[in-house]
Amino acid sequence: MFMRSLMACVCLCLWHAAQAEKISPHLDEPASKDLIESWNMDVFPDGEGLPEGSGDAEKGKQVYEAYCLSCHGVEGTGGSADELAGARHSLIDNPPDKTIGTYWPYATTIFDFTRRAMPLNAPGSLSHDQLYAVTAYLLYLNGIIKETDVLNAETLPEVKMPNREGFVQIDAE
Repeated sequence: MFMRSLMACVCLCLWHAAQAEKISPHLDEPASKDLIESWNMDVFPDGEGLPEGSGDAEKGKQVYEAYCLSCHGVEGTGGSADELAGARHSLIDNPPDKTIGTYWPYATTIFDFTRRAMPLNAPGSLSHDQLYAVTAYLLYLNGIIKETDVLNAETLPEVKMPNREGFVQIDAE
């Protein structure tokens, strides 16, 4: 019985190795220009790298309810994932509340992180308009912008986050 199980395990390992060879990531080959450009989507605090598009909190609520609510809860108050709004504690309380309104220093980071990592089951699937809209909704829930404020590549970097000065700048020499 042991030998039969061992042989089955060896055969399975060899089969997986053969399949892996067929779908190899080709790590020995340079990335193509198109592949590099598709990954180059950095957004900086000053707004550099933000794409065209726009959205407001009203549209963002619809996006949130469709893609975010199941993990982040009603109005961002938390669920299986962290709370995004509705902080009841400050950062110096124990425990601290690290919501968007209390912790994040730049509004552009919300857009950038959401574009790269959300929704969890399909990162990168939201359109630019959906991303601006859901960013507006999250900022609205945190009392940072009005529900009617429209976010785009010009207005998003202008949003002053409450904790913008809460981080220590490290000078690299």
